[in-house]
Amino acid sequence: MFDPVRLFDHYLRQLQHMLTVIEQQAGSALLLARLHEDMLPLLNQVRAAANFALRGCCPFAGQPVVSFDSELDTFNTLQVQIIQTMAHLNALPLTLDNMPTEIAEQAGFKEVRLPAKDFVWLYIVPNFFFHLNMVYAIARHHGVPLSKQDYDGFHGYPSGFSFDI
Repeated sequence: MFDPVRLFDHYLRQLQHMLTVIEQQAGSALLLARLHEDMLPLLNQVRAAANFALRGCCPFAGQPVVSFDSELDTFNTLQVQIIQTMAHLNALPLTLDNMPTEIAEQAGFKEVRLPAKDFVWLYIVPNFFFHLNMVYAIARHHGVPLSKQDYDGFHGYPSGFSFDI
């Protein structure tokens, strides 16, 4: 069954959890932290992940793509954006009947035009995970003690576990 909402919903919940840990461990200074100077800061990585989920699912419901970005740069507004994104995704009437033949959009300075399923699985999903991974990487780079368990919600490690031997 074609259900990208389930995938996005799960990992957006994990993103919420990671943001809670990041805020508790590092505070708001990390919102503007970057992995590299020419990359987007953490808050934009969060927004991009949420928006890729919407950009991938709205067209399948025959709906315009929406965004719940806020002009305020706080952990709270990012959490609200994720909540609104998940609510919107879960309310979309996704059926194969609504599926367009092809979807096109701008990717940077290039137009991407792909068959609908390829658009989601080859373009949207990898970009969603790219931005999710950047949030994790920025936080870890700045010393936030996140683990793979925080990222995917499935792994489990004992307290104090390290891969260092």
